[in-house]
Amino acid sequence: MAQFHQVAEAPTPVGPFCHATESDGWVMLTGQMPTWPNDPDAPLPDGIVAQTERVIENLELVLGGLGLNLSHVLQCRCYLTEFERDFSAFNDVYKSRFPGDRRPARTTIGVTALAVGALVEIDMLAKRP
Repeated sequence: MAQFHQVAEAPTPVGPFCHATESDGWVMLTGQMPTWPNDPDAPLPDGIVAQTERVIENLELVLGGLGLNLSHVLQCRCYLTEFERDFSAFNDVYKSRFPGDRRPARTTIGVTALAVGALVEIDMLAKRP
């Protein structure tokens, strides 16, 4: 039976979807934007480094609300609006959040635009132990 999770501590979704869907211990996290959990209308952080940090922190809020953390993440899909400009700086932040021997599988895609004018969005697939 599928479960559809809304996490009170996580940012308000920017569209009509839940924070995560779960089935048989598999947890699919909706892509997070670099919005602020307590003020969805506040300006986004400035630049790819700050936005990547905020996105990962938002994903950690969703994971934490479900009793999980980044160690449970098996796969990430990452979207960048300025791929060539931001890929290296994005990678620096991303790799700092996962141990070198425990980095999830990942796809990073350049896109033309993201919701709320964001530079980055990340979704995740996690598995309960």
